[in-house]
Amino acid sequence: MKQQLTNIWKDWRLHAIVLGIVLVTEMVGTHSFTVGPGVILLLPMLYAILIGLGLFFTPLVKDKQSKNAEPLIVLGVTLLIAKIGVIIGPALPEIIAAGPALLLQEFGNLATILVALPVAVTLGLKRESIGMTHSVAREPNVGLIMDKYGFSSPEGRGVMAIYIFGTVFGAVFMGLISGFLATWTPLDPLSFAMASGIGSGSMMAAASGSLVAAFPAMEQQILAFAGASNLLSLSTGLYMSIFIGLPLTEKLYDVMTRRKKTEAKREVKEGA
Repeated sequence: MKQQLTNIWKDWRLHAIVLGIVLVTEMVGTHSFTVGPGVILLLPMLYAILIGLGLFFTPLVKDKQSKNAEPLIVLGVTLLIAKIGVIIGPALPEIIAAGPALLLQEFGNLATILVALPVAVTLGLKRESIGMTHSVAREPNVGLIMDKYGFSSPEGRGVMAIYIFGTVFGAVFMGLISGFLATWTPLDPLSFAMASGIGSGSMMAAASGSLVAAFPAMEQQILAFAGASNLLSLSTGLYMSIFIGLPLTEKLYDVMTRRKKTEAKREVKEGA
C-alpha cells in the first residue's frame, strides 16, 4: 500500500494533466444561460469532468494515470467533507430547526422508484430494472444487490450499469439540474440543498456548488444542509433500501409485469 501511494505521488503526468485541467477551467470561469424562467449554471467542475472524460480516450492518459486517479478522487471528496463538517457545527441550530424535513428527506428517494421503474419496464427491461431503479446505486446499494442476487444476476447487471453511469454523468446531471430547478421553482434553495445529499460526495458537491453560485449569500447554509443531508443518506439510505426501497421495487415490478403479460394474452386472444 505504501509503495502504491508513493507511485501515485510520483506520477507527474497525472498531476500535470490535473493542473492543466484546473487552470483551463478556472480561466473559463462560471457561465449561465436562461431556459424559460430558470437558469442553467455551467461551473468549472462541469468543464473539468467533461475534459477529463475526453482526455481518457486520448493517448495522453494511459491506464497508469486512470488507476492512480481513483484514490485521489476519494482524497478530494474527503477534504470537501472535512470542510463541510466545520461548516455544519455553527449551523446546527438551523439544521435542528429543519426538524422532520431533514429527517424524512430520505423518503424522497423512494419517489423515484415510482417514476423510473415504469419507464424501465415500458422500455422492455426485465429484472435488470430492479437493480437499476431501487436506489441511486451507490456503493452500499451495489453491495446490497450483489449480496442478495449475485454479481452475474440481471439485478446485479442493472445496478452496476447505473453505478457506472452515475459515476460518469451523475455529478454533471446534479450540477445542471439543481441550479436550474432552484431558480425555476418557488421552492426554498435550502430544500434543494437537502435534496442534493443523496449519499454521493461528488454529486453533492456538484449540486451544492450550483446552488451556491445561484445564491451566494446563502453559501454557508447551503453547504451545511447539503452536508448534513448527505451524512444522513449515507447512514440511513442502506436501511431504507433494505426494508422499503428494494421490497417496494420488487412488488411494483411483479404488478407491472403481470399486467403486461395479461394485456399480451388478451391481445393474442383478440387477434385469434
